[in-house]
Formats: sequence, C-alpha cells, structure tokens
Amino acid sequence: MIHKDWTERETIKKVKCVHTNAKKYMVNNVLTEGKIYDVKNETEVFIFVIDNTGKIGGYYKEYFQEV
Repeated sequence: MIHKDWTERETIKKVKCVHTNAKKYMVNNVLTEGKIYDVKNETEVFIFVIDNTGKIGGYYKEYFQEV
C-alpha cells in the first residue's frame, strides 16, 4: 500500500516531459510538454509523478526524458 503516501515520499529523480502525443489517452490535460516533474515511483513501463492536477499519476516512460 505504498501508493497511500507517495506524495510525502522522497523524490527518486526528476524527469522532463518531452511530448504529450498519446495514442489512447488524453495526457495533454495533465502533463505539460517541457515541464519538469518529480518521480515518486517507477516500474519497468510506468513512471509515477505528481502531475498538473497535484495528484500522483502513472504514465508511460515514453513521455519523459531524465534530467
């Protein structure tokens, strides 16, 4: 249940959003191209960041570049 305290957890690293051209989902509503986000958790496929809504969101790694 680590997802319950992700907002308070230490930031793992910072990533920059490089594009919001999603095939299925509308990520341009919650991510801004060129903005730097704090990574709170990471899996092989997803990065979990605090997005523009102020909540944790899981997004494909293809949207980001490590800073």
